[in-house]
Amino acid sequence: MTVRLAVLLSGGGRTLQNLLDRIADGRLDAEVAVVVSSNPTAFGLERARQAGVPTAVVRRRDFETAEVFSEAITAVIGRYEVDLVVLAGFTQKYLFPERYRGRVLNIHPALLPKYGGQGMYGHYVHEAVLAAGDSESGCTVHLADHEYDNGPILVQKRVPVLPGDTPETLAGRVFEAECEAYPEAIRMMAERLGVRA
Repeated sequence: MTVRLAVLLSGGGRTLQNLLDRIADGRLDAEVAVVVSSNPTAFGLERARQAGVPTAVVRRRDFETAEVFSEAITAVIGRYEVDLVVLAGFTQKYLFPERYRGRVLNIHPALLPKYGGQGMYGHYVHEAVLAAGDSESGCTVHLADHEYDNGPILVQKRVPVLPGDTPETLAGRVFEAECEAYPEAIRMMAERLGVRA
């Protein structure tokens, strides 16, 4: 049985595209069953549509509380019988129900526990790494819980910080590592759940 994924995103969908490409060329035995975006103008929605993947928009501002917002997301993905929920640049907190505990993955563009937490995303992470003078960075895939960038680590990939790096050049190198790390973590979790990836 192929592992079924719900992908939650808020932006351009590069991580989604990486997964779709790997599925299409046979490097990842998975199916993206649904894409949910918190942003109605996210290009990730177009990437999903081009791949024939069902989409939904659930905006945080349409809900009074984070709990009700999260329940709306759960209602959408619950219709697709997914095995894993993949957070792919999802900028809102998803307070998933107990039945999804151990099935929600997040990727972070740093070597957690360093440079994690609320407000540490995208270029902010890479700026912090460079400002600290670190010699390496990387990415982390972990099982999510209800705290930002917290939960058991599944996969980490390291990349060097090179002389003259900018947040943009470092981000590019880290994203290349992310493209390997997320599929690896999905395969690992599929094996634990007894499905193929």
